[in-house]
Amino acid sequence: MTDDREATSDETLCRRIAARDDAAFDVLVARHQARAYRLAWSLLRNAEDARDVSQEAFIRVWQAAHRFRGDARFSTWFYRILVNACLDYKRRGRWWRRVIARDAEHQADDEPLIARQPAPGPDPGDDVIAAQTMERLWRAVHRLSPQQRAAVILYGQEHLSMAEIADVLGLAEPTVRVHLHRAVAALRKELAP
Repeated sequence: MTDDREATSDETLCRRIAARDDAAFDVLVARHQARAYRLAWSLLRNAEDARDVSQEAFIRVWQAAHRFRGDARFSTWFYRILVNACLDYKRRGRWWRRVIARDAEHQADDEPLIARQPAPGPDPGDDVIAAQTMERLWRAVHRLSPQQRAAVILYGQEHLSMAEIADVLGLAEPTVRVHLHRAVAALRKELAP
């Protein structure tokens, strides 16, 4: 006789899903839906995209449940599927077109696009991930040339305009734009997964 916890473990539910048990799938979705959404939102920074991609990840679980070997915990396997779904979504480029369209609608706002996005409920793991990401970002920023580093910090952290940054650094505005462009390209390259 198995105990109730084993009968309803994620791994057991996944085996039942592989046998096409709809009820097991419903239980698994209910258990992981909120965290899946939060993770997708953290990666995509858009509520609608996060809902779509987290649902896509659950569909992939339904389709691939027979491939779950149990070498790792179900949650590890599932979050790998979810992260891959987010990366696939970003590669397809739809997220970028939405960001540009949304930003064009709000160009009059002084608030940055990322600050206008609704935040999901708190997750203790998010704080750890955010701290690690910020640490990586600051290490990368400190490896930039001094002019690029100054331009990035004045723009991103202090929210100065191009004209103000040019005044602070004693440079022409086009030169500041070049420094920012090169800095962002270098940061993207260094921080890419």
